[in-house]
Amino acid sequence: MSELLKISQLSAGYGEAVVLQNISLSLAEGQTLALLGRNGTGKTTLLDTLAGATKQHAGHIEFAGHALSKLPSHQRAAVGIAWVPQERNIFKSLTVHENLTAVARAARTDQTGRPWTPERVYEMFPRLAERKTNLGTQLSGGEQQMLAVGRALVLNPRLLLLDEPLEGLAPIIVEELLRAISRITREEGLSAIIVEQHPQAILAISHQAVVLDHGEVVHTGTAQELRDQPELLDKLLGVTKKLM
Repeated sequence: MSELLKISQLSAGYGEAVVLQNISLSLAEGQTLALLGRNGTGKTTLLDTLAGATKQHAGHIEFAGHALSKLPSHQRAAVGIAWVPQERNIFKSLTVHENLTAVARAARTDQTGRPWTPERVYEMFPRLAERKTNLGTQLSGGEQQMLAVGRALVLNPRLLLLDEPLEGLAPIIVEELLRAISRITREEGLSAIIVEQHPQAILAISHQAVVLDHGEVVHTGTAQELRDQPELLDKLLGVTKKLM
């Protein structure tokens, strides 16, 4: 299995403030990484850094043979990184369909041999198909999150960055999104890094796990190993959070 992402001795933050220190990790093609840690430990900053939204102070990031450190955000999207931030960042004044077509990028087929198109997003999220003419402001929080994921998919990326995709959503929507994320990653082979406050839910659909604390990596291993050791998860995160 080929290496898709390699981070070496990364230090980064906002302006002159350093949040991440000496981060090293790697991700293979087709793998999902659960990025865990208490609030304020640097998880979002790491995703922001991969997306090009922070200042990198030291270290190297290599993605699919590209040195990312000096690439602006739009060029990172062009080489195959799609980012779904906590704020979702959909165009609320556009319809669902306009949101998808406005950002769609030339096809890159996944292991199924099919590119991500708006029509394929509708297959994944039937709720969006029912609301394709609705404005972003007319969607529920869960529907907005589905649209944010759909917008990332139509970029036809090789790596999907998801920052707390389940936050504030009703349990039935959480289950629907988890099924979709699992299908996108485990069944269809898209690599992903997922930040989430419900570790057991994300560990169940991930291959690898990394835990951050105070901007540093304090644990790496398989997701299954961490999921099977709740006492270790308690120690690393302070409290085991279970999805209600």
